[in-house]
Parts: sequence; C-alpha cells; structure tokens
Amino acid sequence: MTDAADAVAGAGAEAYPRIVATLIRVTGDWTLAEDCAQEALATALERWPRDGVPANPGGWLMTAARNRAVDVLRRATVERRKLRDLALLTDPEPAPPEGDVVDDRLRLIFTCCHPALALEARVALTLRTVAGVPTADIARAFLVTESTMTRRLTRAKTKIATAGIPYRVPTGSALVERLPGVLAVLYLLFTRGYDPDGEPAFADEAIRLARLLDELMPNEPEVAALLALFLFQNSRRAARRVADGNLLTLDEQDRSRWDHAAIAEGLAVLARAGHGPYALQARIAACHATAPTAADTDWPAIARWYDELALIRPTPVIRLNRAVAHGYAYGPAVGLALVAEARSGGALDGYPPALAAEAELTARHGDPVRAAALFRAAADAVGSAAERRALLRRAAGLAG
Repeated sequence: MTDAADAVAGAGAEAYPRIVATLIRVTGDWTLAEDCAQEALATALERWPRDGVPANPGGWLMTAARNRAVDVLRRATVERRKLRDLALLTDPEPAPPEGDVVDDRLRLIFTCCHPALALEARVALTLRTVAGVPTADIARAFLVTESTMTRRLTRAKTKIATAGIPYRVPTGSALVERLPGVLAVLYLLFTRGYDPDGEPAFADEAIRLARLLDELMPNEPEVAALLALFLFQNSRRAARRVADGNLLTLDEQDRSRWDHAAIAEGLAVLARAGHGPYALQARIAACHATAPTAADTDWPAIARWYDELALIRPTPVIRLNRAVAHGYAYGPAVGLALVAEARSGGALDGYPPALAAEAELTARHGDPVRAAALFRAAADAVGSAAERRALLRRAAGLAG
C-alpha cells in the first residue's frame, strides 16, 4: 500500500501540471481540468494498491483524467468539437509527444503569470495550477483562510476568461517583455519558501519550476541564471539553523553541511547565464557558495558584481547590499558611508536588514555599544521570531 501511495505521489508531482495544462488547452475550463486531474490521482490511490503500479504512471493518470473530462462534458452536453478534440488526445501509452507537452506547460506558466493579474494572484495561481499545491497550504502561506484563497483563485481564473487572456507563449518582443514577470513570480515564490519562517516546500517548488522553465527555454540566459541563484541559495538550507532552531549567520555555518552537489549544478548552469540582473545575483551567490571558509570569501569580486547590479537596478535594497560588500572588501568606514547613502531619502527607514547591516559594520568599526543598540532596534522591527532571536543574540554578544 505504501509503495503504491508513494508511486501515486511521485507520478502526480510530475504529471499533474502536464495533465492540467493539456486539459485547459483542449477544454478551456480551468476548474474542469483541475478537478479531473485530482480525480485521476484519487482513482490511482484506489486502484494501484490493488492492481499494481502501471508501467507508465504518468500516462495512466493522463488517460484517467482525459476519460473523466469526456464523461463530464458528455453529461453536460458540451459541443461536439470539444469532445472530438479530447478523443484525439494522443494515447499516453506510449507517452504523448514531448513537443505538445512542452507547449502546454509553457502556456500554463505564462498564463498564470500574466501581468493583468496582481503579483500575489500570479504566485498563488502558479502554486495551485502549475505546481499542484493544495489550496489550504497556499492559504496558510498567505495568512488567509482556505475559503478566502479559494475565492482569490476563482477570481484570478475568471479574470483570465473574461479578459480574454490568451493561453499561449508570447513570441518576439512580447516574450522579452513577459519573461521577467514570470521570473519575478518564481523569485517571490522561492523567497517565501527560503525566509526563516517560510514554507520550505515553496522553495522546492520554485526550484522545480525554474528547472522546468530552463528545460523548456534553454536559450534564455536569465532563466538559467535564476535557477543557478536558487541552487546556490538553497544549498545552505540544512546549515542555517542549530538544533534549537536558532539561525546561524553565514560566517557561523558548518560549510561541510552545505549541499555541494547543488553548488556544482549551480556552477554548471551559471556557465550559460549572461549579465542580466539574475546572473549578477547568481555570481554573487556563487562567490559565497564556493568559498572554503568565510575568510576566503572574495569580497572584492562581490563588490564589483554589486557595482554592476546597482547600475542595472539601483534599488535601495541593492544599494544597501552593495554597501555591505564594499564594507567587507575595503573596510567598515567605506561600508558605513555607502549605507548612509543608501538610507538617504528615508527609503530604508525601519527596514530591519538596513539596521542590521549598519550594526555589523559599526561593530567591525570598533563601536560595540552603538552596534548592540542597532542590533536591538533591528530585532524590534523584524517580523520573524527566528531572526529576532539571532539579532538579540548578536547584541548580547557585543554587550558581553
């Protein structure tokens, strides 16, 4: 029973988005596609323990979902054209042609990430439809009830239908314009999973979707760059906390616990990246990931990458990170001066990382009393309990 259930879970994770994407293309009905995919999984859970796992689990699920869609459409007396289209779906024994699957999955990703939808709706719809994450889990991550999230997802799908948002992958200049929005959704999804109090499964889904996008769009350097960035960042996940759950800084982490296979994969992927914003962030992350010890970190290289990144995206947060890099590369006085520049105008007022960065550079500059006060101010402003404990621990260490 357990082996069959594991087989359903494994096949479902890979096949669910393909099934949904294909049925949406054929029927134009998002709810029907999702319901049929879910019912196929439920049927597999019932039959596979009794009949055995089929040779092509994904193909079995596709057939079951297709047959269920045919039944529903027949009972609803939907037009014959859709029934004929469904009947012409390639029998997945053997598997359907990869080109069709690729097109359907790309269409689904670009539709879920359409700029006509609010960013939060894009993230939620991508989680639900492309990744197959249960609505209850998405609601918990967004701090709303399941019924509220259900309504949001329904509104998003309704807007796609009523606004006539095309179910296709853009081409030419439209692709160039739309791709950054898709990557921004994946970046936000990863961040929600990688945050100290986030849902780790979301980071895993972001990596899986980035891999899929890289597979489907191998000639897009920023897609490769984003995947590399995720791999470098996520490689440290197991080393970020001690047994009691407290966070460790990068300097404190046991680097032997980092995922060195992920780092190697990230370096290989990064070789295909260009010089866009995600590529620059990935190169910064690679400098950290490949340093044998904290003392070996190539801070001058990181500072140079941040210089380039700040020219492309001169946001207050990037300017703050650039200040920290220069502080480690060329001394805390240089870093503090750049922090002051980044904070000018009030864009970073009350921003905990800005207070923590100033605190760290102040401590290195030889003023532990002021540094401890800044760490405490950052702890008061931060929302994460784990980060609050880490900042207060740093303040206590300086006071001691």
